[in-house]
Amino acid sequence: MKSRSRIFFWTLFDFANTAFSVIIVTVIYSKYFSNYVAGGKKWLWGLAVSISMIISALLSPPLGAIADVSRNRKRFLLIFTIISVACTAFMFYVQKGDIFLGLILFIFANIGFESGLVFYDAFLPSLTEKKNFGRVSGYGFAMGYVGALAVLLIVMVLLPPQSSPDYYFYIRLSFVIAAVFFMFFSLPIFLFVSEPQITAPVKKNAFRIGMHKSKETLKAIFIHKQYPSISRFLLAFFLYNDAILTIIAFASIFASGILKMTDEQVIFFFIIVQSTAVGGAFIFGIVSDHIGPKKTITITLIIWLAVVIGAYFVQNVFQFYFVGLLAGLSIGSSQSCSRSLMALLTPKEREAEFFGFYDGLFGKSSAVVGPLFYGIIADLSNQRLAALAIGLFFLTGLIILQRVDVPKIKIEDEKLMIENEGREMHISQNGHG
Repeated sequence: MKSRSRIFFWTLFDFANTAFSVIIVTVIYSKYFSNYVAGGKKWLWGLAVSISMIISALLSPPLGAIADVSRNRKRFLLIFTIISVACTAFMFYVQKGDIFLGLILFIFANIGFESGLVFYDAFLPSLTEKKNFGRVSGYGFAMGYVGALAVLLIVMVLLPPQSSPDYYFYIRLSFVIAAVFFMFFSLPIFLFVSEPQITAPVKKNAFRIGMHKSKETLKAIFIHKQYPSISRFLLAFFLYNDAILTIIAFASIFASGILKMTDEQVIFFFIIVQSTAVGGAFIFGIVSDHIGPKKTITITLIIWLAVVIGAYFVQNVFQFYFVGLLAGLSIGSSQSCSRSLMALLTPKEREAEFFGFYDGLFGKSSAVVGPLFYGIIADLSNQRLAALAIGLFFLTGLIILQRVDVPKIKIEDEKLMIENEGREMHISQNGHG
């Protein structure tokens, strides 16, 4: 299969899984559970997010190492996708007062979603050359935001006015829509994207070897400091990704609590965010290939600082929409460039293992600290100050990021890549291959 086709089918998984992220985590289920199911007890939502992310963080590194040893990334990705899809569909049965059921289903659905990303991200190094990591990663995130935009438009058309007696039925139906959307559009990666070519013998006792490799990698990164740039980047990523995930988790709650926005206004706000996120992921993906992912992440973190400052001063819905434009521009680019930078720093043959630490201990565990920090500040003062305080995470991550040394692609390798691209283009133009 041609490289471009494999990349397209790979990005369709981003298109698919963002339905869960936007409908369940960000826009609909978070408000539905906090305000309706749990009767306004928002700390329960924070608890559910924290528990699921802690478990995912603990699972990801050994699972990544196991996938590297057994070369069964697609199988693991399929298992976690099915778990997430099934639990999301069963959220239809969560109604007022069903706090325990709502918590359990979300926790398992989010574990499936987050753990699957380890194996999905680990495909990136095998899809393209190093010089195109930023662009291809950007394509994935852009497709994700197109998917989020599509499912938001479907739900927006579906939902009746909030005064309708069937309103909460259609809210619950949106969870089923998200599950079907996720499952259907994730199928191409399992059907058409092959496992990376095996260059080492497959081990039989994958679990034991995987756990051992994960432990040794942790020592190598943080105790023996064999990979100083990776350790610095992971720390920087932990901090600024913490802030990003906190903003995602509390954006709709901030909008309804501070600006008294209706559900329709909140959905429209996130349509704006997703629309600009598509352009941001594409544009900054190309920019990343020209100036490098480190410099590109630096630019997006400066934009994020402007976002949290803007959220502190915002006074009306129109101003909040403008803040959403900036957030959308930077959200896809900061995350896609982080993925491409991690791919550049990661040693060959250990992609899933290292991405386990990237997505797991440092990606998912960061979602435990930020929401708790935000909640404490909001309870002691207000949500405006809490949003501004999140800027400390962006600023600290930005400072640490500057100490990361990025490897350069050798000129000889780049020439070979260009020659290979030329051959592929020639074959394509002549209708072969």
